[in-house]
Amino acid sequence: MQRSFCLGRSMELKESFGIKEDMVIESEQIKQNIIKAVKEVRATNPMAGSVTNTVTIDFVANAQLAVGGSAAMVYLPDEGECLVAAGGAVYLNMGTQFPIYTETIPRTAAAAFNAGKPWVIDPVGIGIGKQRSDLLLEVKQYKPTIIRGNASEIIALAGLWDVAGTAEDLSRARGVDSTDEVASARDAAVALARYTGGAVAVSGEVDLVTDGSVVAYSHGGSSLMSKVTGFGCSQGGVLAVYACVADPFTAALAGVAHYNKAGRHAEELASAPASFKVAFIDELYKVSPEEIAENPFELEEA
Repeated sequence: MQRSFCLGRSMELKESFGIKEDMVIESEQIKQNIIKAVKEVRATNPMAGSVTNTVTIDFVANAQLAVGGSAAMVYLPDEGECLVAAGGAVYLNMGTQFPIYTETIPRTAAAAFNAGKPWVIDPVGIGIGKQRSDLLLEVKQYKPTIIRGNASEIIALAGLWDVAGTAEDLSRARGVDSTDEVASARDAAVALARYTGGAVAVSGEVDLVTDGSVVAYSHGGSSLMSKVTGFGCSQGGVLAVYACVADPFTAALAGVAHYNKAGRHAEELASAPASFKVAFIDELYKVSPEEIAENPFELEEA
């Protein structure tokens, strides 16, 4: 059943479209949860360590710092376990693979799972090479708190994990780029969220966030995001920061909304990729909790 509306409209306008009171209340609660999460991150500077893509490691760390978190980047197995023990959450990005990751990725995921701490995974490059696929299969048992990826990656992961689609969906991913629209990944995202008990964030022109029962569509951002490498990878690190202080759905939607609002602001200040990246990091730091919460989104039942 569709339960969709844009936030920020007057109550009268919502009622004229037949929107139920309980949905208005739910959206207002979500906004308050986002405000609380943003304020808590900025007040407490939680550390979300990362085992991340070497191409974008600098961007990931700077984005985490800009939103108010703390960053630590490692790649050795025992260091990953230490990050779990020392931090509030951990981020695993599958982008660049090294032989040592056959130990680092599963040991870090297991440590987070066993400690009851949130962890975020970005299945970047799913379908490229045996090691990447084997690792993604191995960490399935540790049920990530948040999964973040583009539409093709989410569809492929759902197929690999046998929660939706088939293993043949691995061929849909094209390196780190998506060949699918966000809407086509909706069922896969819902299925993954229901399996993990966490949340899934799907990036695209309109982003999707779901916890398996509710689906949110978040608007904003900028077309320039696709002209700079690392926006998706860095967002995963930011989601891990928010996961330190909020439930999976709130953390995922807060991080996505933060990116969309900052991206929209940065686009007004820059007209080319390099200056946009600088402006974006500045806007991550400057945008207020209330502005993030008011970033437009719609809700529907999963």
